[in-house]
Amino acid sequence: MDNTRVVTPENIHAYLQQHQEKQLCRFVTVGSVDDGKSTLIGRLLHDTHGIYEDQLDAVKKASKQEGDEIDFSLFTDGLKAEREQGITIDVAYRYFSTENRKFIIADTPGHVQYTRNMATGASTANVAVIMIDARFGVLQQSRRHAYIASLLGIPHLAVCVNKMDLKDYNEKVFLEIKAEFEAFCSKLRFLEVKFIPMSAKMGHNVVHDKEETPWYSGGTILQYLEQVPVDAGLNQDDFRYPIQYVLRPNLDYRGFSGTIASGSVKKGDTLMSLPSGKTSRVLSIDTFDGALEKAKAPLAVTIRLEDEIDSSRGDMLVKPENLPQVVERFSAKVVWMSEEALHAGRTYLVQHTTQLVRADVESIDYLVDLESLEEKSASQIEMNDIGRITLNAHKKLFVDPYEVNSATGAFILIDPLTNNTVAAGMIDRSITEFKAEKAGGATQTVPKSQITPGERSLALGQRGAAIVITGLPSSGKSEIAFELEEQLFDLKKHVLVVDPDDGLGRESAGGGASPVHGPEFARRMTDAGFVTVFAFAMPLRADREALRDAVGAERFVEVHASLTAEECKKRDERGNYSAADFAPAYQSPREADLSVDLTKVSVGEAAQSVIALLKKRKLFELER
Repeated sequence: MDNTRVVTPENIHAYLQQHQEKQLCRFVTVGSVDDGKSTLIGRLLHDTHGIYEDQLDAVKKASKQEGDEIDFSLFTDGLKAEREQGITIDVAYRYFSTENRKFIIADTPGHVQYTRNMATGASTANVAVIMIDARFGVLQQSRRHAYIASLLGIPHLAVCVNKMDLKDYNEKVFLEIKAEFEAFCSKLRFLEVKFIPMSAKMGHNVVHDKEETPWYSGGTILQYLEQVPVDAGLNQDDFRYPIQYVLRPNLDYRGFSGTIASGSVKKGDTLMSLPSGKTSRVLSIDTFDGALEKAKAPLAVTIRLEDEIDSSRGDMLVKPENLPQVVERFSAKVVWMSEEALHAGRTYLVQHTTQLVRADVESIDYLVDLESLEEKSASQIEMNDIGRITLNAHKKLFVDPYEVNSATGAFILIDPLTNNTVAAGMIDRSITEFKAEKAGGATQTVPKSQITPGERSLALGQRGAAIVITGLPSSGKSEIAFELEEQLFDLKKHVLVVDPDDGLGRESAGGGASPVHGPEFARRMTDAGFVTVFAFAMPLRADREALRDAVGAERFVEVHASLTAEECKKRDERGNYSAADFAPAYQSPREADLSVDLTKVSVGEAAQSVIALLKKRKLFELER
């Protein structure tokens, strides 16, 4: 509330109007256990006079039982279990205002067990405030929460190095933490990262500047929150209007109700309805308070069109010159929230805008290592893990990459048996719909196989895989490939070698993959459940990475035949080209899944080592 202005009966309406027009800032507090998130919020509420007297009296009474004057964390830890354990469990939302802005705060759990709650609280925030205990520095949970905040598209991060009073306000401590966390955040996609030394308990650099940090002149956390831009994450360029309800109160009125997810619309605009592709002009934009000439996100409205086009819940109104992607197959990063792990082949419900459709988990592409942010292969995703998966929806979805449009790039996964939300998902920029349909072009129905990759794998008794054996010419790629094919065939496995000499495997002029056996071919063969062995050089890493992205990291194996140019030259029996001449153009793998040297092992041993790796990946062990 505005605490500097006296409200009288004469100016009450003007005051309320001014309050209504204040800009709203939503921020979330994140960090590890006991870093002081709830204390910071309690201090903000207390020092901005956002606490009612009865609340203050109750907290003072509870605090005195513990020997303190005021325990500021008690203003937010409202559950009995939270007070007993001294940790935040649920997401607590609080509200306060200053003369300049209104604020909604989400106080989220720091315990790793409740990371899913943190992701929920952060999903609507404009700013993330991360707390770091000055005594312990940057912890893994600090990195986890910063990564999730970045993944969710929060543009601004304020890093509060808290409990500086317990480190005698030592500037060196602050600068060391700042340097370490700044290096980590440089790999993320925040627009801005602000570092503030503070003591939430003592109130230093929270609402008021304090003399204890004369070496810091960057302002308080409240000053930062009052000035930080709050509209950076909202897409106002791409008009997306998911239809929630068809409003038909009488025979003369037919409107499409919903919330403008992004962009803006005005009376007279031409809109297209997806998936039908039908177009019409906007006749009226109606609200409870009357018709509007123009409306923008995130306003809830009812749009009437000049023509009676057939649209219903789940369809989307867009502008014909600015279309989303219409996909069934796509990749997304997910924060897994269920105690039951995610496995490839499972089917879930996808809630995307106003659509609820079934989707199969085609593959687990990788997990994110939250220490290094590196991608690592995995066969499942556990609770609180973050990874990328590829999904196959049973119905077309109208999407944008999450980093471009969070409204149409976000979804949740729901367990169809328990109806529990099991994951929050963000659609990747590299949407893996290799033959994406043009939006609005769905007037012609294209037949599609109803057999999922999971069903094919169960029928064959194996998961598909793409194996690239790469190396210099004459390094033994084809020898290893055909030996591997023979050994896998003896094991009753379905396997195919794609080789430069068999027609299918003809290399392009640059030695890379031709369109015949490019990423789409690899994906189709892998989805069909085959082990496909690519036995040609693929000198460019980009070509090999394209195959990896197409099939997913879990189903991709890169084998490096690691002979040197001189050794290859000795083995060159065909004499068609010189390995020494070819070597400078070859880009060896940065980190192959397996490296074999035929001067040290036999061809048979090399093939056996590849099979051992496939078994380790459990590609031949399926749950029925």
